[in-house]
Amino acid sequence: MEQESREVLSVTDEMSDVLVVDMESFVNVELDLGNSDVNEVSADTSDPTQALFQNEENEEDESDDDDSGTDHFNTEKSGTQLQRLERNAGGNSCLPDTFQTSHLLFYERFKAYQDYMLGDCKPSEVKAFTADYLEKVVEPCDWLALWSTVVFDVLVEVHDVDLKDLKACVRLVLPLQHDTKGCELTEEDIKSLLEATQHKVPLQELQVVYEESGDFDQTALALEHLRFFYKHIWRQWDEEDEDDDFDYFVRYVEPRLRLYYDILEDRVPAGLVAEYQSLLENSSQCFQQFSMLRSVLSTDSDSELDNVSMVEGLKLYDQLEIFKRKLHIIENPLLRYVLGYKGNSTQQCVQSRGPRATGVKVVHVVTASCSTSQLQSLLNTRLLPLCSSGDTEIQFHSDPVLAVDSCYQGDVVIVLPGTYTVSSSIFIPDSITIEGFGFPDDVVIEKKNKGDSFVETTGADVRLSNIKFIQHDAIEGILCVRQGTLTMENCVLQCETTGVIVRSSACLNMNMCDLYGSKGAGLEIYPGSVCSLVSNGIHHCKDGILIKDFADELDVMPSITMENNVIHNNEGYGVILVKSSTSEQHRVPPDTNEDPARQTAEDQQQQGVSDLLSTPATTTLTSSSSAAVQHGSTENNNGTDGDVASTSGKKWQFSRQLSRNKETSCSRAVQDLMDHQIFVSIQGNQFRRNGMGDFGNFFY
Repeated sequence: MEQESREVLSVTDEMSDVLVVDMESFVNVELDLGNSDVNEVSADTSDPTQALFQNEENEEDESDDDDSGTDHFNTEKSGTQLQRLERNAGGNSCLPDTFQTSHLLFYERFKAYQDYMLGDCKPSEVKAFTADYLEKVVEPCDWLALWSTVVFDVLVEVHDVDLKDLKACVRLVLPLQHDTKGCELTEEDIKSLLEATQHKVPLQELQVVYEESGDFDQTALALEHLRFFYKHIWRQWDEEDEDDDFDYFVRYVEPRLRLYYDILEDRVPAGLVAEYQSLLENSSQCFQQFSMLRSVLSTDSDSELDNVSMVEGLKLYDQLEIFKRKLHIIENPLLRYVLGYKGNSTQQCVQSRGPRATGVKVVHVVTASCSTSQLQSLLNTRLLPLCSSGDTEIQFHSDPVLAVDSCYQGDVVIVLPGTYTVSSSIFIPDSITIEGFGFPDDVVIEKKNKGDSFVETTGADVRLSNIKFIQHDAIEGILCVRQGTLTMENCVLQCETTGVIVRSSACLNMNMCDLYGSKGAGLEIYPGSVCSLVSNGIHHCKDGILIKDFADELDVMPSITMENNVIHNNEGYGVILVKSSTSEQHRVPPDTNEDPARQTAEDQQQQGVSDLLSTPATTTLTSSSSAAVQHGSTENNNGTDGDVASTSGKKWQFSRQLSRNKETSCSRAVQDLMDHQIFVSIQGNQFRRNGMGDFGNFFY
């Protein structure tokens, strides 16, 4: 009997391990909540108070198994679990201190939303689940709070809580205690404001006054989770989806929460953050306009004014769908990785200096110190040939960044052996040559501090050779060819986050280089770029080469030459092509013999992000490198104007998206990708021990 029990426990542990690994591979972020957390929640999920605030005895029993990394749930019982936020530190505030709740860890918020506040609720159930959670943990009356707005902070007493509307009934604490922010308010002004709101204020605007007893810790923490959720997670249009039968936490909360912390911890390029914030603002404005127009439109009216409003509403609806699709791509960790960031007009760009006005060219020598024999060798082999004419001079630097910043068009930078640690990015806007004087392992440039990129080139003809680059915390890539042409020979690229990126209209010639260690793709090639890869090693990355073929958006596909490369030991594919499923429907005739009703659940899962479009589609797998996409019969392109108007009217009337699967798109191995037209030449390459295969397609 004991042996059977041990076997059952062993199988259970193996299943738990599989689930954790699957989550990590999907989000590309490590998350280990531990088996003890699962057992803990399943034991008693009806009492979040007990689960959120464990006593000391339970902590000791579970300390050996709990490796969640969350400190908040492992504090001692004595005293309060939340820290005091001192408002009187500056000496100007007359208001009491509140609880410090704004610095919670990712795991704390993740656990609270998943296990206690939202669970497996649907979008339409979010408010009901939230109210139920608050009912269990929020004190119903007789507690002090600061009513905090953008205009003032004022001390109030809560005497009732309306969970249905997420509001609290409050009364002013006298004598008046308040702080104003750029305005003058009297006691009468605040009383008038409270009377206008029937003494009800949003729970999100309340900050619980600190007490050492710990009686109101749960209330303060619950209001923080509520405040954070509606500020950073919830979107006004989340309830507008007709497809309500999905787990709201899995589809929306977890990706948005991860993105928030990725941004907070500088793991997302600054330009992409700006683009995301702009999309959020535009989406909100578009939804507000759409909602206002929808509210005043009579669906039974045939007046000309209503017809005009309907057309305008359809435009807003379609625009909102575009915004939502872009937001979904950025929020989803996997899609953010494979689709990436196409650049932002506001991103820092160093202007080209062009040639010097004097016509003099400079050879910049980078070294902290060197021996006489080293200097003699440098003089004979490089400096004398470069300085044979009288219009060339030599300058010495100890920092390679300063040397590059001093360059004009046509200059040469020679880096002597040594390890050079730099804290800022290297921008190369001019046509210059940077070469290491020796073997790459002897000439090392290492970046320590965080930043969007390590080396970024925009020059028309930039050349790099004989240098080893070591990357730390470069979000956007160890090397980014944004514009112009980069020729790189005999270099070593030791990545920590992302590899080499070749942007649209840029050109990379990479010869005899070694690239490894990227947590993303070793090489990301964007549409419209030209890439020549000869005799390189690309290994131990998530994917070897990731090619982005947005043929449905851009007329020019990337042009790639691959010869005699060794691509091995990558976690995913050796070469993976990212393309839109909608582009495939223009390239491959639909299979009219396929019955959509016979499509399996696996096929529907592989349909992926193409279902974000407003027209439903089904994907039929084929044995070739492309997937046939068959449209549903909800639209008739050959119909009359009356049919189109009727369809648009129904779409407007229901004002909801069609049901569709918004989950992750598929990636599948395709062995004949070498025949794709993006390859100018592909021969002599070796593929070894790539985890998911040598070639693959990723449809979104």
